[in-house]
Amino acid sequence: MAKKVKEARQQVILECTEQKASGVPGISRYITTKNRKNTPDRLELMKYNPYLKRMTLHKEVK
Repeated sequence: MAKKVKEARQQVILECTEQKASGVPGISRYITTKNRKNTPDRLELMKYNPYLKRMTLHKEVK
């Protein structure tokens, strides 16, 4: 019988932090993958927010 292996890569959702605080309607979200073994903590990336029309900090949501 084959052994069940957990995959190292996991899909995560990144959500804009600045847009929540500003109160602008809409939600800027991105879907990406990360390696759980190399980055066990939450991701933080600078991504483009089309509602604010600039680069903003996006953090991983669970």
